[in-house]
Amino acid sequence: MKPRVLTVAGSDSGGGAGIQADLKTMLALGVHGMSVVTAVTAQNSLGVQGAWELPAEAVRAQYRSVVDDIGVQAVKTGMLASAELVETVAGLIGGTDVPTVVDPVGISKHGDSLLADSALDAVRTKLLPVATVATPNLDEVAQLTGVRVESEGQLREAAAAVLSYGPRWVLIKGGHLPGDAVDLLTDGAEEHWLRASRHDNRHTHGTGCTLASAIASQLAKGESVPEAVTAAKAYVTGAIAAGFALGGGIGPVDHGWALRREAF
Repeated sequence: MKPRVLTVAGSDSGGGAGIQADLKTMLALGVHGMSVVTAVTAQNSLGVQGAWELPAEAVRAQYRSVVDDIGVQAVKTGMLASAELVETVAGLIGGTDVPTVVDPVGISKHGDSLLADSALDAVRTKLLPVATVATPNLDEVAQLTGVRVESEGQLREAAAAVLSYGPRWVLIKGGHLPGDAVDLLTDGAEEHWLRASRHDNRHTHGTGCTLASAIASQLAKGESVPEAVTAAKAYVTGAIAAGFALGGGIGPVDHGWALRREAF
């Protein structure tokens, strides 16, 4: 049976990030994607114009409906919006014995807040402890830990700060640093430094969602965390290189780049 991956995240009406990006990524990587919608956003290439979270009861019902009947090989979380939803989802994941990738979404590409300040403590104490891999960017590291990374040498400090909350692995995404795009994957014992040349392309909307979904997809296929993250980084680098203009602002990465290259 095809591996099944569940994304628990918000909807992006513009189709570049969130649930939409997750499902496109899963399709491209050969797994069956399923979704639990946590929030609906009015969103386009210019930013987020509005966001409405779903009741915890609706989120719980979607999750149970999928997991109890279809089953999952991996779970990915994205925008969870509120402390109540963070706690609800953390509880559900804690009872599901599969790899989980937590993308601790706090701020959109355009600088819009996607997580209430009151939810940060729930992310630290409830969600991160059930993560197989946490994938914060540098803004999210600062938001969660207070550690502000301004050079590659500080990535270890950032990783240690996030690991102190309990995820098994952390991938600190250094894409906001100057120079090559360098990420640090570590479980506190072993380190994997992942580097990619930087593409001169401003159309990078959905990068974080796409990377986390790609990692979850590879984990669902049975790969180890280092293998899954390495493969996901390669996929996302290609998607960034193929990112395209859409609307009047920042366009999305191209989730289908590898499909066209390989099959069509």
